[in-house]
Amino acid sequence: MPDPAVLTDYIRSVPDFPKPGILFRDITTLLSAPEAFSQAVDRLTDGITAWEPDVIAAIESRGFLFGAPMALRLAVPLVPVRKPGKLPYETISHSYDLEYGTDTLEIHVDAIPDGAKVVVIDDLLATGGTVEACCRLVEKAGGTVAGCGFVIELAGLGGAAKLAPYPHRSLITYD
Repeated sequence: MPDPAVLTDYIRSVPDFPKPGILFRDITTLLSAPEAFSQAVDRLTDGITAWEPDVIAAIESRGFLFGAPMALRLAVPLVPVRKPGKLPYETISHSYDLEYGTDTLEIHVDAIPDGAKVVVIDDLLATGGTVEACCRLVEKAGGTVAGCGFVIELAGLGGAAKLAPYPHRSLITYD
């Protein structure tokens, strides 16, 4: 059995998914190992504690898996950041450009108190477009982005450059 402290042992690499030439970093193997999953949540939580978050904003859907236990451990609210039409109450939104089109993220209008320090959580930082849009949405809602946290960062895709105004922490970095 792999050592739960060595998180890379729990990330499965799947070649040619979702299309040829892509090496997909699969976290389901981490999620299926409770000790390693707990280790990842603890490390990510410890890594963002100095930012003193008032709120955790978790990006749909895999960000929920890490953001929810982090919010519980820090005793702060969790704000789910969702695709349009998924939240039941009045929302604010932010649209952003993709390579071929646009996408939109939403949160409830009352999700983030004015001036709240928010940490944005997702499982993976790749090109950075989604998390950058989430940061803009947090600011639009009146919050301040204290930082961003990820389990995995694909450094070669340049997402960190889009987050330059904000500190970020990744547990595992692949080139």
